[in-house]
Amino acid sequence: MNQIIQNINSEIARIESLIEENKQLIASSDSQEMRDLAQEEITALTKQADDLKKSLETVQTDYSETVVEEEGSGVSINPNSIILEIRAGTGGDEAGIFAADLYRMYSRFAENHKFKMQEYFRSANTSSGLKTVTANMQGKGIYSLLKNESGVHRVQRVPTTESSGRIHTSTATVAILPEVQKIDFEIRPEEIKWDFFRSGGAGGQNVNKVSTAVRITHEPTGIVVECQEERTQGRNREKAMEMLNSRIYEEMKQQQVGSVSDLRSNQVGSGDRSEKIRTYNFPQDRLTDHRLKKNWHNLPNIMNGEIDEILKEVTSE
Repeated sequence: MNQIIQNINSEIARIESLIEENKQLIASSDSQEMRDLAQEEITALTKQADDLKKSLETVQTDYSETVVEEEGSGVSINPNSIILEIRAGTGGDEAGIFAADLYRMYSRFAENHKFKMQEYFRSANTSSGLKTVTANMQGKGIYSLLKNESGVHRVQRVPTTESSGRIHTSTATVAILPEVQKIDFEIRPEEIKWDFFRSGGAGGQNVNKVSTAVRITHEPTGIVVECQEERTQGRNREKAMEMLNSRIYEEMKQQQVGSVSDLRSNQVGSGDRSEKIRTYNFPQDRLTDHRLKKNWHNLPNIMNGEIDEILKEVTSE
């Protein structure tokens, strides 16, 4: 189920629970003042629940109209929701800094378009960079808009830690995964390894005291997904399985196989410098898309999320 629908249903359930508590208070209280206050609360909560139910009907209608089945795949995806995954590639600390720069670029792009964004997992390195980050992005037509961003991005620049002024080349891999709604492939439970650990991210005090974060390894392919966003292990397990479904589906498409058992390991590329779709050359203030063989300038604006022109060119090809 779409995450927005789940959130609305959860809020409706919470409000209805509060309404029931106030009804019990009215039935058990000897104080007329307390009963009156409880009734006022019930009236206000009932209006909130009714408003949420109306919005739920609208969201469900929009959602049913947007979930589409990819031809011949037996898989339904939501074109308005993606999983963004960025990993540092070759280049040491500078690769991690570049991965963080790319994440900021896509985050600012989402902000500019008022797209919703929720971070699922983050692993930082020692230089204020990222080893890996995974997030959900939601917006109209976002899968078609960003799906061609998948691949190896290369940067050429002088790192802030470089005292001699030498230009370094580093990489980061970007994966854009669709949100899979209906699948016709089976992931065998015995082929999945579960790990649970304490989260280092957002989510309140509970995350640092209890092993709520989840890591799933699909052992036949080596695909690993992690989620630490939610405060409960159960919700992180659900989101991690959603990500695993998306990763496996994308790999089946790329490798052109019809079953999970036919998948080969070592997916999404190695992050090697030669496997590139795009180069960000800072000394020359130039971005080059190697598939289009086309250049853009003004990297500061591009890295600040102003990538609409680039996406338009890539998606029109």
